Amino acid sequence: MAQLPLDPDTGDAIGRGREWDIALVVAAGGAIGGASRYLLNQAMGGGPWATFTENVLGSFLLGALMVVVLARPSRYIRPFLGVGVLGGFTTFSAYIIDTHELISDGRTPLALLYLFGSVVAGLLACAAGMILVRRLL
Repeated sequence: MAQLPLDPDTGDAIGRGREWDIALVVAAGGAIGGASRYLLNQAMGGGPWATFTENVLGSFLLGALMVVVLARPSRYIRPFLGVGVLGGFTTFSAYIIDTHELISDGRTPLALLYLFGSVVAGLLACAAGMILVRRLL
């Protein structure tokens, strides 16, 4: 059976007996990201606009991270920050629940704006993060 890449930036492969370190950095990052999302959500009073803020900010940071990862490949940076911290911080499952709740409350036009606006804002934020970090580097 062929070895699957664990991190294409470093050429590491699954099956070399070194996956637990990656699982641990992802878990640590997820704990940090999830706690950060919770704190931001509490500070904003919850609801769809807190989720929107978390997802757009996370998209911006993910775009910035992509540029950094390409400039400085590392075994741990993408699993820790990208999958762990930012994966724990963003919450696209809550985004769908928020959309459903807006529709259930009879606010369908706002739900559609939120649904598509979140995706567009996330893509634009990701591009902005990439552009900013490229200029800084």
